[in-house]
Amino acid sequence: MPLATYTFLDVLWSMIIFFAFVIWIWLLITVFADIFRRKDCGGGTKALWIIFVIIAPYLGVLIYLIANHDGMADRSMKQMAAVQQQQDAYIKSVASSASPADQIAQAKTLLDSGAITQAEFDAIKAKALG
Repeated sequence: MPLATYTFLDVLWSMIIFFAFVIWIWLLITVFADIFRRKDCGGGTKALWIIFVIIAPYLGVLIYLIANHDGMADRSMKQMAAVQQQQDAYIKSVASSASPADQIAQAKTLLDSGAITQAEFDAIKAKALG
């Protein structure tokens, strides 16, 4: 189609088709991720779903969404809760649990041993107190 005859409606239609394609890819990835995330079915069932979605993509995805919509939401929420719990545990493990007095005492020990300078000691002290 020559560029001169490419009207506004053609551009709009092309944008709609592109948007629908992006949504389709997103749905396909979501369904595959949910199939692999499932713990309630065995490998054979997962393989059958994968084959069905590959052989009949539109029908397979629609049937999977209709048949497993509640389970998909539950699995997604459980995964988000597990990720949040792991993140909280990591933050707690790396966060400093020492009191300001302990931090200053450690910094003083480092200053006395010559490992840090007076300026670094003052910065650590200000950070611990502030």
